[in-house]
Amino acid sequence: MPRTRRILDVMHTTTTMRAAMQRQYGPPSVLEIADVEPPAPGRGDVLVRVRAASVHPGDYFVMTGEPYIVRLAFGLRRPRHAIRGMDLAGVVAAVGEDVEGFQPGDHVFGWCTTGSLAEYASVPARNLAPVPENLSLAEAAAVPTSGMTALQAMRDVARVAPGQKLLIVGASGGVGSFAVQIAASLGAEVTGVCSAGNLELVASLGADHVIDYAASDFTARESQYDVILDNVESRPLSVVRRALTPAGTLIPNSGRGGRLLGPIGRVIRAHVLSLFTRQRLRPFTSVGTREDLLALAALASSGQLTPVIDRVYPLDAAADALRHVATGHTRGKVVVTT
Repeated sequence: MPRTRRILDVMHTTTTMRAAMQRQYGPPSVLEIADVEPPAPGRGDVLVRVRAASVHPGDYFVMTGEPYIVRLAFGLRRPRHAIRGMDLAGVVAAVGEDVEGFQPGDHVFGWCTTGSLAEYASVPARNLAPVPENLSLAEAAAVPTSGMTALQAMRDVARVAPGQKLLIVGASGGVGSFAVQIAASLGAEVTGVCSAGNLELVASLGADHVIDYAASDFTARESQYDVILDNVESRPLSVVRRALTPAGTLIPNSGRGGRLLGPIGRVIRAHVLSLFTRQRLRPFTSVGTREDLLALAALASSGQLTPVIDRVYPLDAAADALRHVATGHTRGKVVVTT
């Protein structure tokens, strides 16, 4: 059957879909579950019946429109795309023209820019990969953005090598839980900083040492690290640097800041400080690639990477999922099922 016919068949049988939408910036209460027309896949796109979508702090920033700098990319007065969410996993419903390697019925995971908190999403084929056989769809949905951030931070920015001493602050969170596992797979000696209730979890992910942030200040200890990934901003950059070796690498993957710039202020400070020290202060923004999605899938298939799921919410409770993310105390990832 021609691909165009397969698309038409799906669209004829599915006239509406449910989606978590917002018509204005604001707190989670601006989200509403609405019946809307499902998307049609364009050339090079895949129509995915979304079964699970994960949410992260970036989704919260876009929903609230704060810090205001995010509006430059997502819409000045209101979100350019009304449906929230990026990461997803589901089943291929149809494929557009020029798509190779996917067919209806395939289980896939990846990311999109037009919203994943919906029953259907049209996703560029280059943003998708097959779901590893040992992962559920909920687990696969937890991987893309946080997994790629951790992978690129460890492999590309820090260039982690066997035997290096590495400290991960916020080791039990979305990015942190992936970073611990990836760093361990690269042969690093990993120390994770987290709350007392998550010490056992972080150790189980492959950390050689764990520190309860409430009981011990990692910046006041004698240990120094070749690499520090700071997902929390529990200390100023000038203080965190005390725990870094003279030529070590600090990756600030967080920052509160104000309503205008948010974490961008910390990024600017890191770049300025880098001009006056041998230490490498390297804030970065991850970029999604299919190659890295496949790399994460390979790690998961080999048993070296296991997504940690904190809570699973139904689509009707998408606002609650984002409220939980906003607390900053998630244990792994938050997933919404559709």
